Amino acid sequence: MDIQVAIDEARFTRFHKKLVAACMGGPILDGYILSIIAIALIGISADFNTSALETSLIGASALVGIFLGAVFLGPLTDRIGRQLMYTIDLWVLVIGSVLQFFVQDPTQLIIARFIMGLAIGADYPIANSLLAEWLPRKRRGQMLGVLQVGWFIGAALASLVGYAMFELFGGESWRWMLVSSAFLGAIVLLVRLGTPESPRWLLHHGRTKEAKASLRAALADQLSVEHLVFESEAKPATETGKVNLRVLLQRPYLKRIIFCSGFYTLQVGPLFAIYTFGPTILASFGLGHGNASNLGSVVIDLVFLAGCIPALKLIETWGRRPLIIWCFALMAIPLFILGFAPSAPVGVIIACFCAYALFSGGPSILEWAYPSELFPTNVRASAVGITTAASRIGAALGTFGLPFAIDAWGIGPTMVIAAVVTAAGFFLCLFLAEETRGMTLAQAGGEPTTQPGGEPTAQPGGEPTAQPGGEPTAEEKAPVRETV
Repeated sequence: MDIQVAIDEARFTRFHKKLVAACMGGPILDGYILSIIAIALIGISADFNTSALETSLIGASALVGIFLGAVFLGPLTDRIGRQLMYTIDLWVLVIGSVLQFFVQDPTQLIIARFIMGLAIGADYPIANSLLAEWLPRKRRGQMLGVLQVGWFIGAALASLVGYAMFELFGGESWRWMLVSSAFLGAIVLLVRLGTPESPRWLLHHGRTKEAKASLRAALADQLSVEHLVFESEAKPATETGKVNLRVLLQRPYLKRIIFCSGFYTLQVGPLFAIYTFGPTILASFGLGHGNASNLGSVVIDLVFLAGCIPALKLIETWGRRPLIIWCFALMAIPLFILGFAPSAPVGVIIACFCAYALFSGGPSILEWAYPSELFPTNVRASAVGITTAASRIGAALGTFGLPFAIDAWGIGPTMVIAAVVTAAGFFLCLFLAEETRGMTLAQAGGEPTTQPGGEPTAQPGGEPTAQPGGEPTAEEKAPVRETV
């Protein structure tokens, strides 16, 4: 049995559940850290008397850090492995969270949140790649989508904690709001202890003994490991730990990089702006500052989380492509209504934001599934890092630009811009989105492998990676066969 087939066809066990929980901890922290700032900014602005520029930089600094962390640490994860980076980035997040408590001016806070952003940017390719490379085929899309649910859980929790602290202790409690993420980080660190390295990554780097040991440790309870035979697909370039990023500029991966980076950017630009400045936006619609706008932001954050639940089911039953296309279309409509009717009744305003939040569930979970599925193992973390980094350009621009847009043009035109950006995402997905439902990870990523019984797999474009009858292609001849 091929090692990739063994993982793809495995039962979903307690090990997988623990791994999902451990990987989910990163997005929970991410959502919490990036969302708690929305309410904390009220107290920060009062204490430091921040300018519009400083307020924007505080909101966007973590997003800039995510961009750089994803760009540079994604390829590093492909070189040195998922497991080591899996722990380092959590320590940085915990330390950064504590440093926020002691800042004395806006500049120090901007630097602290930038450093935390670097760690968050690292965790995207690390957690995505590690989880995707361990998950069974039939649960892969759903469980990768659960990571995004973790982000919204963290964001909703941040809204609840921030709202409660604001009500109980006032805006001056912002330091305690920000440092609270350190407690979450410590819990995630404990859950991640003992996580094994990805056998796919080990195999691609020629470390077959370690790959077998990792497989035994995780799946020995369901595999006849004494009869397990797999092929070492490690090539000289990967055995030395080199990552050839030029493959991402070749067909079909260049189109996939454009697609994943594009829809991710167009999705999170408006979304992060709404998350970061939710109370400010609602106040601009006439809900008032303080209690009403904060509570309205909490409600909308909870709907963002609720929107992921039906999407997790539809990703495996309806498919990736129709889910992302229809959701983008349905997200644009309420934003256009908000843009052209900014004086609508409060109930209509809240309903439109809730509709946008609900339909965002489809693209949100596919932000984690698509980049992990559409690229091969040796560059998977690099590809996830690139798409994440590209998305953070949009998120940072949206977050940085929103206060200025509201001041210059008003809330109506600002929402029209958000609607146009979302509509652009619809057209991008209409032309470039692929369907990977039911494929093995190797098939979706275009890696050469064979299924049980010698059946050839195919790339998403339909070309088989093995010749009829199970015969290997020229590139797959003379494989090293080993028995566990």
